[in-house]
Amino acid sequence: MKWKIEKSEYLINDKWIKVRADKCIMPNNKIVEPYYVLEYPNWINVVGITDQNEVLLVRTYRHGIGREVVELPSGVIDSSDLNPLEAAKRELLEETGYAGDEFIQTGVVSANPANHSNLTYCFLAKNLHKISSQTLDETEQIEVVLTPIKKVYEMLEKGEFLQALHVSSLFYAMNHL
Repeated sequence: MKWKIEKSEYLINDKWIKVRADKCIMPNNKIVEPYYVLEYPNWINVVGITDQNEVLLVRTYRHGIGREVVELPSGVIDSSDLNPLEAAKRELLEETGYAGDEFIQTGVVSANPANHSNLTYCFLAKNLHKISSQTLDETEQIEVVLTPIKKVYEMLEKGEFLQALHVSSLFYAMNHL
């Protein structure tokens, strides 16, 4: 069932996103052109639970929908990260100032395997404690929101999390717990 790529051209080739137009040949020789693929870096999401049994959530502005949202600590796996686990630990510390040693990879998901090339690695981090202040990028505005686990379940039931990949990560973490 795999398609053969006969031709590929980048329409956008940026640090954060690459948009590719492919000419594909299906096994039955049908040509699909153009087929657009969005190439993003791989991502991580962390469901972090403090040593006080609170979930580390973050409040931030998301320009795509033009409003503030509550999400999980998350981010891009940088080329300097040795693996997704290292990226998860780094992003959690940068965004929240919290760290710990008990990280469990609970799942891997794709935002849309039809046209996104990247994967999101989901982690559960337990027994976290604050060791530093946040070290945010110049374009990040993040408020840490410590939330009891029971309240996170209620927020899920009420549909208060909008980021679908974060909902997946929460599902995997809560299932593990």
